[in-house]
Amino acid sequence: MTTSAKLRLRNGGALAALILVAGLAAPAFAQEASVTLDDVIVTAQKRSENIQEVPVSVAAVSGEKLDALFAAGEDVLALSSRVPGLYIESSNGRAAPRFYIRGLGNADFDLAASQPVSVIVDDVVMENVVLKSTPIFDVEQVEVLRGPQGTLFGRNTTAGIVKFDSVKPSQAFKASATATYGTHNSATFEAGVGGALIPDKVAVRASVLYQHRDDYIDNTFTHVKDAMGGYDEKAARLQVLLTPDEDTSILLNAHTRSLDGTAAIFRANILTKGSNKINGNFDRDSVFYNGGANNPQKYDGTGLSMKIDHDFGGAKLTSISAYETTHGFSRGDIDGGVAGVGPGFIPFDSDTQDGLDDLDQLTQEIRLASDTDGPFSWQVGGYYFHSDFLVTTDAGFNKATLNHKNTAWAGFGQAAYQITPKLKITGGLRYTDDDKSLTVVGSTAPKVSVSDGKVSWDLSTFYGVTDDFSVYARAARGFRGPTIQGRDIVFFSPASVAKSETIQSYEVGFKSELLDRRIRFNGAAFTYEEKNPQFSAIGGAGNNTLLINADKGQAYGVELDGEFKVTQNLLLTAGYSYNHTKIKDKDLAVAVCAQCTVIDPLNAAGQALVNGNPFPNAPKYVLNFTARYSYPVGDGELFAYTDWFKQGYTNLFLYESREFNSRGAFEGGLKLGYAKQDGAYEVAVFARNLTNEVNLRGGIDFNNLTGFVNEPRIVGVSISAKR
Repeated sequence: MTTSAKLRLRNGGALAALILVAGLAAPAFAQEASVTLDDVIVTAQKRSENIQEVPVSVAAVSGEKLDALFAAGEDVLALSSRVPGLYIESSNGRAAPRFYIRGLGNADFDLAASQPVSVIVDDVVMENVVLKSTPIFDVEQVEVLRGPQGTLFGRNTTAGIVKFDSVKPSQAFKASATATYGTHNSATFEAGVGGALIPDKVAVRASVLYQHRDDYIDNTFTHVKDAMGGYDEKAARLQVLLTPDEDTSILLNAHTRSLDGTAAIFRANILTKGSNKINGNFDRDSVFYNGGANNPQKYDGTGLSMKIDHDFGGAKLTSISAYETTHGFSRGDIDGGVAGVGPGFIPFDSDTQDGLDDLDQLTQEIRLASDTDGPFSWQVGGYYFHSDFLVTTDAGFNKATLNHKNTAWAGFGQAAYQITPKLKITGGLRYTDDDKSLTVVGSTAPKVSVSDGKVSWDLSTFYGVTDDFSVYARAARGFRGPTIQGRDIVFFSPASVAKSETIQSYEVGFKSELLDRRIRFNGAAFTYEEKNPQFSAIGGAGNNTLLINADKGQAYGVELDGEFKVTQNLLLTAGYSYNHTKIKDKDLAVAVCAQCTVIDPLNAAGQALVNGNPFPNAPKYVLNFTARYSYPVGDGELFAYTDWFKQGYTNLFLYESREFNSRGAFEGGLKLGYAKQDGAYEVAVFARNLTNEVNLRGGIDFNNLTGFVNEPRIVGVSISAKR
């Protein structure tokens, strides 16, 4: 057996070991048979269902895990590798994250980039990459749906969905607040309060978020102390729930965010030629910049949505209307140093600003769904999407503004039938039509337009072997419309176009609750093939941003999610995913880095042949673990909570090199405190990135070995209260 195979088995065995321990522990804990896990309710099929009854590989994150991950004020990147199969990275700071599920995503950093992972916040698709950075606060639950979800969700869901649901208004008065303070004057305040204004008629919930960190990174070239690294993030949400009668509800949602901080921190030559190890050029608290104006970043946005539900008796009509708008910019010293000076060899300076302006996104969904208890259930609907925005790139020597427009519509339906008490079959169809165009503002260049329409479908069976163990199988076909990339226009090159991609996915899995519901253990094995997968050839010595299609992309893997309520006072969770992805195109060649060590074969033009390479930013495996232990003290408890992840080999670009990859990255957190047993309040100390790991999160390859890394260690205190 090879070393890599042994490593995969060792990491994959960690979760299996947890389950084995559970089985061995059964006799010892028999006296605590009343200790059980709570049900997890998800809306993976646009209905509220127990996660154990859904024929989809889905994970849910809520409660203490969410609170711990965001305690230090981190953005959505905090979820990366915390759920099996989910990876998130960004070279745009807090403003434009890139999501990957089962190894499938898009490494394109342009503000008009199309992603195969759909982000949905309070039932509204956030399509643009800036909208996907919507701050996470007063959230009830995060759901990660793995694999194509193109039947019920229609915006680029060939990879999966990350779904955020905020705490909704209720008739009962509810309030919560959390404040934290830590290293670098990192401070957060999050609060939500709501209840009935008119009993049974009008309920509200107002939520706010404030996050701050001081600048802590010195610019040693300009001799400015604390020049960058900080941020101020502010957000608010107001929800009003109207229930004019027992059959009708109207939920209004108004929200806003304002970000003023530092864009990504690029660091020149922190990788040594021939190695992916961070070298002595790296200093977390300093950079050497002569450009970028200290890498500022600023974005502001607002949104409105209205969800109407009406029960006709046997069928429920749902309408979701939404509007989002945002604008802002990021600027950066892209080369990460000073040309001719260092650190290391930098042949020329690069200072670039990208801005998003006048983004308007309008969406409308309407669906009719059965609302009966019979064996047959169904839902049908339609969806409309339109976005219009400007992207301006200023590279110093040239500037270009591009107008991107996208209109899409879809019709969909899904039906399920409970054939026997144990066997259920579900199937769905969706037709999507997607049109995009790009116009260069102030230019006579011809407009670029693309359009396509295709059918997506899924079919699944779910069989309850026993009351506590079920198996399922699912086949799904997804569609991602054609895409236009115009960023290279500012560098005097034409726009590039990628044609539509389709994915055919197969999945088998199981859902189980063991040991009198002390253990929840779910798993899935999958394989998929993409035809014409869209990739972005980023960087190379020419610093291009080029859309390309490969002939095929193939992948297979597994996902495991487990929880174990060992005793009333000890809860363990663990997750594991393994992804094997491969580009299948013997003729596909891409430009390579200026100074690194490429290990792919090269063609006559010096380009790398990438056939057989893994997808970019597709971790080979992800292993995560949490543990919470409490000790009763009076009417409260002392508690300790810890969470960790480890991430396998992750290649950063389409080509493979010795330098631009990460192996074995890991990170953990710890929280120690006291809490009232009724949840009324909690006081704690915490540490994020407890061991102060320096993990390579991405690179820029066009003129030196530039990289960017994870967040620093933050140690602090937190206070929270609920009513």
